[in-house]
Amino acid sequence: MEGTILSAAEAVEYGEFKRSRREAEIAMTLKKIIVNGARRDTDRFALKSACESAKKLSAYGVLVSPVGVAAAKRHLEGSTTYVVCLVGGTGETLMAVKKTETKKVIAAGAREIRLVLCYSMLRSGNLQYLKREVKKIRRAVRKGTLSVSLEDHSLGEEEIALGVRAAVEGKADAVCVRGEVGLVLRALRAAAGKIRVDASDIENAEQLRALQKAGAALAETRVPEQLAEELYAEAREEAGLIETIRSPLVPPEETKPPVP
Repeated sequence: MEGTILSAAEAVEYGEFKRSRREAEIAMTLKKIIVNGARRDTDRFALKSACESAKKLSAYGVLVSPVGVAAAKRHLEGSTTYVVCLVGGTGETLMAVKKTETKKVIAAGAREIRLVLCYSMLRSGNLQYLKREVKKIRRAVRKGTLSVSLEDHSLGEEEIALGVRAAVEGKADAVCVRGEVGLVLRALRAAAGKIRVDASDIENAEQLRALQKAGAALAETRVPEQLAEELYAEAREEAGLIETIRSPLVPPEETKPPVP
């Protein structure tokens, strides 16, 4: 079969189509990111920076500790990015305390709660306790979204599977596991399509792609702008478009002209 020959105008139009499609694909990927602003070393300046990055990328959410909810809500005002709040401390907090904390952060503006389960009960296999805990927080979240954190490095695959079961039977909306393909796949098997499976600790674009291919719905990261730049750089290289695929992190006036 003879190759199709495009006119100069058609080639330009096709190049623009490829560029637009690739930019749209990357934008959709970035919309599925949660920016981690919940670390203990996150001061008010780092929290503001995390929120600004999330807004630039139209990210899904910013993960914060309870004390950061009000500030994050203020920084994210006018955007579609959610405040996601980590509730439960180390996990060994009483259910009643977790419930009260949940109600307070929901009132302060959190749209999604990530619940740290009681890990001692998880490791001992106490499914009934875990289900009660999830159900109690589910009622406190009301119309918000409830995700269950199964990210602790002490948890193995079987404990994660038990945690997923507790999340499903307790009517949670999602679980979050460490950013390892094997753990995402194990959680997906246990979830059986009933709840969302997210991944945390994403450090680069290669890891992000692998986890999304495995089935992770959302990806949490501390380096959102680095991920974005890696994705756009790879797209430019693949398409041979050098600087014509535009990152939202670079204002149009600062974009360099294409290399001849």
